[in-house]
Amino acid sequence: MREILHIQGGQCGNQIGSKFWEVVCDEHGIDPTGRYVGTSDLQLERANVYYNEASCGRYVPRAVLMDLEPGTMDAVRTGPYGQIFRPDNFVFGQSGAGNNWAKGHYTEGAELIDSVLDVVRKEAENCDCLQGIHLFSSEFPSSRGF
Repeated sequence: MREILHIQGGQCGNQIGSKFWEVVCDEHGIDPTGRYVGTSDLQLERANVYYNEASCGRYVPRAVLMDLEPGTMDAVRTGPYGQIFRPDNFVFGQSGAGNNWAKGHYTEGAELIDSVLDVVRKEAENCDCLQGIHLFSSEFPSSRGF
């Protein structure tokens, strides 16, 4: 099995990432609850590249979502496909960096980086053959400080 780990960070990365998951779910015939509702077995042929299949038959994105403030994460969670993600894979702070790179890098981001890396490590360890990491973010460096 060849898997890709998807990481999305910041407001821009999470907005683009949310749309990405809507499109990928549609292509694979997966509804907003993670259930397969497609019409062709071909839709599931490579679903394991981006999804883990849970014991209950749900498809869960192999994704880590991060930001320094909870607002973006709340927007993703309440969006059309927000319930498809593992709740443990949302990593966020409480205050944001206010578009200040130094604050994002040295304070707010520094406090979250270990949590982000822990979630990334857990997802990577669950892969049979991790082939790559797919990253959505606005830019590097950014005010997130990651």
